[in-house]
Amino acid sequence: MSKRLGIGVVGAGSIGIRGALQHLCQDDVQDRCYLAAVCDPVPGRAQAAADKYGVARAYESYDELLADDQVDLVTIGSPIGVHFDQGMAAVAAGKHMHFNKTMTTTVAEANTLIDAAEAAGVKIVACPGEMLRPLNRRIRELIREGALGRLAWAVTGAAFGTYHENEGVRKGDDLLSNINPAWYWRQPGGGPMYDMTVYGLHGLTGILGPAKRVTGFSGTAMTEREFKGQMYPCDAHDNTMLVADFGDNVFAYIYGVLAGSPFAFARPSFFGTKGSITGDQINGQPIDYALRGELEGNHALPHNVGAHRDMDEGHVFEDIMQLVDLVRDGTPTVSTAEHARHVIELIEAGYKAAETGQTQVLTTTFEQI
Repeated sequence: MSKRLGIGVVGAGSIGIRGALQHLCQDDVQDRCYLAAVCDPVPGRAQAAADKYGVARAYESYDELLADDQVDLVTIGSPIGVHFDQGMAAVAAGKHMHFNKTMTTTVAEANTLIDAAEAAGVKIVACPGEMLRPLNRRIRELIREGALGRLAWAVTGAAFGTYHENEGVRKGDDLLSNINPAWYWRQPGGGPMYDMTVYGLHGLTGILGPAKRVTGFSGTAMTEREFKGQMYPCDAHDNTMLVADFGDNVFAYIYGVLAGSPFAFARPSFFGTKGSITGDQINGQPIDYALRGELEGNHALPHNVGAHRDMDEGHVFEDIMQLVDLVRDGTPTVSTAEHARHVIELIEAGYKAAETGQTQVLTTTFEQI
C-alpha cells in the first residue's frame, strides 16, 4: 500500500497538539500522509485544532471520526484508561492505530486487542519506541559484548512532580491552551508508572529482554491535587517501587514516584563487575555510538528532521511515522504491540504484587529487534 494516508488525531489535548498536530501539518510529510480528521469531546476544541493546523474535518465524536472513509489510521492521544475501548473500536472500523503510551492498562486487554487487530489485518504501533534510539541500541551491544563484565543490576524510573500542571498547553484561556490534566491522577491509566516510567521500561526491557518476575510496594500518597484553584481527587498510584528479575540473578529497581528522581528520566542505568553505564556514559566516559555529537536525543530519531527538531514530543511523531511506513511500505518497526504488552504486564503485575505481597511471574515476551 503506497497511497498517501489520511490520519485521524484522537484527542486535541496536550499530546495530540504537541506530538501529532504540530508535526503532521508540516510540508515534509505531506507526500506520505495528511491530517484527515481530528476529534475531541470538548465542544469547539476539535474545530479550533482543525482551524489552526489545517485539518480537513473536525468531530466531537470518536465514532464519527472512525466513520470517515478518508481516515486510514488513527493516532490515539486520549487518556490511557480509554485506550483499549478506542483501540477495539478502531479495529472494528478497519483503522490502523498508533497509541501514545500506554497501549492498554492490563495484559488481558492487550492480548484481546492484539488478537483482534491481527484477525482484522490492522497494524498497531505503540509508543514509546525507545529502541529506535541509537544510544539504547549501542548500550544493548555493549552489555552483550561484556563491556560491564558480569551484569549485576539496573535501574529506571520517573517522578511525577507537577509536570502536567505546568505544561504550557494548560496555562492559557482558549480551548487549545486550557487543557485540564486531572485524568493523570485517576484510575485506570493515571499515575507515573503508566504515564512516565513506561519510557524507561521500554528502554530497560529493550536492552535486557523480557523480565521474568516482579515484586514491590505501591500506593497513593497524594489523595487530591490543585489545578487553577480547583481541587481534584486522586486515586491512581503515585508512589511505586518495584524489583524485577531478568533471570540469571540480574535484577532491576523500577520506580514511579511522587517526587525525587536520582537518575535521568527514561534512561536506564546498568551496573556490573567492570563498571557502569549511566545516561550516555560508560565508566564516566561518553559512549561512542552512531550520530553521537551530531544528533542527540529526539534529533537522532529517523523522521525528526528539519522543523521537527525544534518541536516538542518528537518521539511521539516518530512512532506515528513508524506506523505510516509500516502501513504504506511494510517497513518493520521496533515499536511493537508485543513489546508494549510486556511492559504493561510488568506494571500491572507490579501493582498486584504490591497488593498481595506475593511475587508475580510474568507470562508475556517479545522479540528484541
